[in-house]
Amino acid sequence: MDLRIFTEPQQGATYDTLLTVAKATEDLGFDAFFRSDHYLKMGSVDGLPGPTDAWITLAGLARETKRIRLGTLMTAGTFRLPGVLAIQVAQVDQMSGGRIELGLGAGWFEAEHKAYGIPFPKEKVARLEEQLAIVTGLWATEPGKTFDFHGTYYDLTDSPALPKPAQSRIPVLIGGHGATRTPRLAGQYADEFNMPFASIEDSERQFGRVRAAAEAAGRGADALTYSNALVVCVGKDDAEVARRAAAIGREVDELKSNGLAGSPAEVVDRIGRYAEIGSRRIYLQLLDLSDLDHLELISSEVQSQLS
Repeated sequence: MDLRIFTEPQQGATYDTLLTVAKATEDLGFDAFFRSDHYLKMGSVDGLPGPTDAWITLAGLARETKRIRLGTLMTAGTFRLPGVLAIQVAQVDQMSGGRIELGLGAGWFEAEHKAYGIPFPKEKVARLEEQLAIVTGLWATEPGKTFDFHGTYYDLTDSPALPKPAQSRIPVLIGGHGATRTPRLAGQYADEFNMPFASIEDSERQFGRVRAAAEAAGRGADALTYSNALVVCVGKDDAEVARRAAAIGREVDELKSNGLAGSPAEVVDRIGRYAEIGSRRIYLQLLDLSDLDHLELISSEVQSQLS
């Protein structure tokens, strides 16, 4: 079971804060550092000093880390044209020495689009399908050849399909709860399927749909890695768990029901239950980015038992 650190910088974080957490992620032996791709805070937080751009952040971290993998959960397809996104991600992959992964979703948060003047189209999933075909197609085009795509929403003619990423194939992540189109897209395009903030039962059901879709696409169910994203709140004792829950504005019982919360032993046990249904990677949603002791505890008392 891989443990990855997943941050939500739109809730309030500078690049320097993210760099500190990313370096701690690397030093403490975690597999990867991922971040959300949002431009507007959610909930009652002030979100100060304001949003940071996901791919600019990852470009910086690519040069300031050495081992951990870096990526997004999820880049919003509404934010970037697919050809431009393919260039950006390939360049950051080069800057990292081949450590980038692209989580790509349709986009859903209408308020942030209104706040920053970003179009919010109705047919987001249909656009996502074309974006996936374009991004992966550009990367897969042999050097010296060109790429063409003529779809409903995007039209590319004689693209040189450059630059190429450092990796022969940048892993593509697709995730979500949709019962039909999401599994189909994952089965066709994804290297990893991520189930965000879901129960064990719902995750097992969705994993089954994706496995069936992958087989229908002729790839085989085991061509994908299956993963979960879950909020994390670990403490050495009940008082520490309660303190960390309060710091992120959550209740302990709710966190235990919907995330990974409690003592290290409790969290290891719950991760084991996700492993039983086929999850091989957990993205730990870390909401208090100032609490590096939390990361150290997870590394020493949770990750050490899963290695």
